Amino acid sequence: MRRPGSVVALVIATLLVLVPFWWMVSIAFKPESEVFSAEPRLLPDDPVLDNFSVALDAGNLATAMTNSLVVALLVVAANCVFALLAGYAFAKLPYRGSNAIFMTIVATTMVPVAVTVIPLFLIAKGIPLAGGNDLLGRGGSGLLDSLAGLTLPHLIGPLNVFLARQYFMGLPDELGEAARVDGASEFRLFWRIYLPLARPLVATVAVFAFTAVWDDFLWPLVITSSPGTQTVQLALSQFLTGGNVAYGPAMAGSVLVLLPVLAVFVFNQRSFVAGLSEGGVKG
Repeated sequence: MRRPGSVVALVIATLLVLVPFWWMVSIAFKPESEVFSAEPRLLPDDPVLDNFSVALDAGNLATAMTNSLVVALLVVAANCVFALLAGYAFAKLPYRGSNAIFMTIVATTMVPVAVTVIPLFLIAKGIPLAGGNDLLGRGGSGLLDSLAGLTLPHLIGPLNVFLARQYFMGLPDELGEAARVDGASEFRLFWRIYLPLARPLVATVAVFAFTAVWDDFLWPLVITSSPGTQTVQLALSQFLTGGNVAYGPAMAGSVLVLLPVLAVFVFNQRSFVAGLSEGGVKG
């Protein structure tokens, strides 16, 4: 309160962020007659729940949310294992050329996603013994139009490897040296000593991995072709195609899609902020 200008700026920034969300929730509970009313109102006069049922049934949103949740959980598990192991190896097990490899991994974050779509599509299509393919990856569809194919580009996030490496570099080496003297293996060092100290890092990696899959639109659009494998972003886009846009069901679907992301962040808020700050500045 000693800086009223900062308080005013924070209030304005908060309103700019929250007002669109409030408007989205308001439209989700409005009937179609109120959505197109000449007098915009922040609260619906006659709240309805029909928009949510339309979003779940007509928009195939229930199936899409299930698909996205399955893929997101697989990606979170893969990143929490492989990205953390890679970050630990770069931080605590340096070898000749490890810095060059690490910088190469970090540099891939600057490559636009659209540039990698075609190579990823060809890789997914050419997976041997998948989708009718032979040992050479020919003759079938591979991982196209499958949940396994949706997980492929997100299995290890370069940003998560960077955060893991920076976080583990901030932990003292003496912990591992003492355990090595007692004959502990490197994996046991990681699992029993360093990983319990990296709970904020695990929460950060989980949030980033979950949101990356949940918000992805381009890759599911390219690799899927049937309603049974659609994700939430593709399901929401169905309400915005054609001449008549169903704003009520679209906003209701957006509210349902937003809830898992909010839940993941709320339950990991403290650890997420701590892991992001420590992983970004240490090392």
